Amino acid sequence: MPGIQNIFVLIKQVPDQSAKAGINPDGTIDRAKAKRMLNPFDRYALQAALHTKKNYGGKVTAISMGPPAAVEVLLEALEHGVDKCYLLSDKRLAASDTLATAYALYKVIKYIGDFDLVFCGLQTTDGDTAQVGPQIAERLHLPQVTYCEDFKIEENKIIAKRVVEGGYEWVKMQIPGLITVANSYHPLEYKTLRGARMVQHLLRNEAQRANYIKTITLDDIGADPVKCGLKGSPTIVARTDKVSEIGGSCVIHQGLPTEQMVLDLLRDTKIPEFIKS
Repeated sequence: MPGIQNIFVLIKQVPDQSAKAGINPDGTIDRAKAKRMLNPFDRYALQAALHTKKNYGGKVTAISMGPPAAVEVLLEALEHGVDKCYLLSDKRLAASDTLATAYALYKVIKYIGDFDLVFCGLQTTDGDTAQVGPQIAERLHLPQVTYCEDFKIEENKIIAKRVVEGGYEWVKMQIPGLITVANSYHPLEYKTLRGARMVQHLLRNEAQRANYIKTITLDDIGADPVKCGLKGSPTIVARTDKVSEIGGSCVIHQGLPTEQMVLDLLRDTKIPEFIKS
């Protein structure tokens, strides 16, 4: 079996869920004011890419799209053992929805070149759509496995354990292909000492940082600006509302016959009479 050569992993910087983030007039998140973090779902994709490198060989390239500050998550990826990074940063990408994001990242992957596997997080905490990975696979004409919880590689094929409703299914996929990694995969391991030392060195030597993190624009990758950012995004945020009160209660009905639990639920819930009847 020919060895794995190039592994790509897509990661994103998202607003920290534990911090408050402002909203722009157009309904989008004010990312300039929000605290930032590596998308929690992408931590599993990063671990899957590093596992592949450890068990089957190859080099890991991390790819991110965002403002210049997104370099922070790429430095974090280097600390964990990634070999090289690309940051697509361009003001024309602002307010991209999943369609525009997938197009831009597809163009980055084509720009970088040959690969064996592309790993993506299941979804992002700021969008929660789980659409970007599959859309990239469609643009690249790649087979794909979504909700992947575990996998192995045999005879140039991925044998993947995929989470489905009520259980699992095992599927085979030809390489090259794309995998979105479920959050039930192995947690991201600790940063490596070598990686941490290298990042500290890069923080002190900005000139050498370009050898590990290359920042590119839409012009570099040959992307059509009309298909990017707000111009290329058919999704429209019609309205946003600020939630002033968070509350409520949860009652669990169990251990009784179904008919009795339904009657208890109807009794305890404010449901219009015409529905009850």
